Amino acid sequence: MQENRLPTDAALLIVDVQNDFCPGGALAVANGDRVVAPLNRAAELFAAAGRPIYASRDWHPARTSHFAPFGGPWPVHCVQGTAGAAFHPALSLPESAVVLNKGDNPERDDYSAVMAHDASGASLLDRLQCEGVHHLYVGGLATDYCVKATVIDLLAVGYAVTLLLDAIAGVDLSPGDSDHALATMLAAGARTGKAIS
Repeated sequence: MQENRLPTDAALLIVDVQNDFCPGGALAVANGDRVVAPLNRAAELFAAAGRPIYASRDWHPARTSHFAPFGGPWPVHCVQGTAGAAFHPALSLPESAVVLNKGDNPERDDYSAVMAHDASGASLLDRLQCEGVHHLYVGGLATDYCVKATVIDLLAVGYAVTLLLDAIAGVDLSPGDSDHALATMLAAGARTGKAIS
């Protein structure tokens, strides 16, 4: 990916590169931190081109139906204000990056960043419309959950999506989950690319 080849209506969307999803975290993706370097490169290119950069994060309350102790499928993770909810320390987000919170409604799971909102309450889709974005470059964690849900939702409402293959990693609770997720995204119309080329 090169700065001078970015579409003028493009934005970068970094999905959930948080400590709890990286090695040592409460819900770690194996080698999840390998996405950081390519995403830093992508962020550098988008910032240099003056294009928007969004970074979603799980931002769960301590008590939510998303967590196993309260009937959900997942261990406690990414609780608001905790070290586990922080972005990976090596992730270099420019000052212009917009942080989007999701999962803060205790009654919803909100895997997709399309359900996320900024500090003012504006949704990702609100921001994309206001900022003239029609093409999202997407990377982050995890391929088979939040990345997949985000990409499918964006495609469903008419956005072009390029999935950065060197900047995603999956949970693979069942062997092949990430491969299946990738196939699903491609079948829905996602394109593929790389952050470092």
